[in-house]
Amino acid sequence: MISVREINDAAELATVRAEWDQLLERTRAASFFHSWAWFTTYWKHFSAGKRMRVLVAYDQDRAVGIVPLVVRTARRSEPIRILTYPLDDWGTAYSPIGADPQTTLTAALAHIRRTPRDWRILELPWVDALVDDGRTQLALDATGFQSIRETQNPRAVIDLAAHGTWDAYLATRTSKCRENLRRKEKRLAQRGTVTYVGHRPDATEGLPAEPRWDLYDACESISRASWQGSASGGSMLNKEEFRAFYRDCHLAAAQSGAVDLGLILVDDRPVAFQYAYHFRGSVCGIKSAYDPAFAFEGVGTVIKARLIADSFARGDHTYDMGPEALEWKRDWLTRVWSVYRYVHFPPRSLVAQLIRGKRTIERRLKNTIRTWRPVRHSPHAKTRASLTIESGD
Repeated sequence: MISVREINDAAELATVRAEWDQLLERTRAASFFHSWAWFTTYWKHFSAGKRMRVLVAYDQDRAVGIVPLVVRTARRSEPIRILTYPLDDWGTAYSPIGADPQTTLTAALAHIRRTPRDWRILELPWVDALVDDGRTQLALDATGFQSIRETQNPRAVIDLAAHGTWDAYLATRTSKCRENLRRKEKRLAQRGTVTYVGHRPDATEGLPAEPRWDLYDACESISRASWQGSASGGSMLNKEEFRAFYRDCHLAAAQSGAVDLGLILVDDRPVAFQYAYHFRGSVCGIKSAYDPAFAFEGVGTVIKARLIADSFARGDHTYDMGPEALEWKRDWLTRVWSVYRYVHFPPRSLVAQLIRGKRTIERRLKNTIRTWRPVRHSPHAKTRASLTIESGD
């Protein structure tokens, strides 16, 4: 019989680190965001106003899965407490940790059903449809949590394994894309000697991991010099309210061997970067920026191509470009994966039902606006790859 242990503070959480690390190795499609190192870094910086509810499932004395959850305020427009995954839009997908996510999540939800409710809404977001394959819905149904499935922004993905090499992949891009890349590479080379620096620290047991703060500091400087430096919103590397968090994450990722940093220098001057995390052959893009003095040369396109080529050279199988600005990623992506959010609104909670009604109206208005939006015809429409969203349905 599966039992559940609930952990509510950082001191007790430290006692399950070894079990967490072992289960992570057996988690399908895991990322650095699933790691104990990332969760504890996140909690160190953003625990204010939140309650930790990490649920560890045991089969007798053996840990079989972990469901990291937090209770937090939903959003400014909905000042309501929700029980949810801790990702908070830092990454693109989340799930229970362990080899059997459905059994783990079912046990965790049964535990939540038995314990006092310190939340108004239960939300399980960032569920990758292909990886999940309906398991979250089955776990919710099995424990009596009637839920609504909402569609989140889909993920733009490059299936590296399907192509094998950078040259083979590049041959599948449009002729316009290839010509555009060649032109920008040539322009950039005219500005000086172009050097690409790729950094993945070696976290092999017994060897010290090298975070290369010089490279990371260069990324910060580029972010500050770019449009991001004057942006009022966003969670860029240079923003003071996030800077310490990103730096602690960089150190934790470096020590875990999860950093994937690409930097372009022109005559030894850092002019563009792509920062990502990698785990077991899967790369997740985090942040990027370029020096506006090199905008004409298209250095933003060049750094993106260099990092993808580097991923092929390292034998990675997937590159996740994230959910935003799909139009700008269209030339590079090979798939668009569906991402869902499962939401349970307790039927006897008036506040929860009001939020449910509000979201329904917002969703319908959004769909109406999308339906009536004028279509802008591009002269290059025939050369653009179509976006097909793949789901687990």
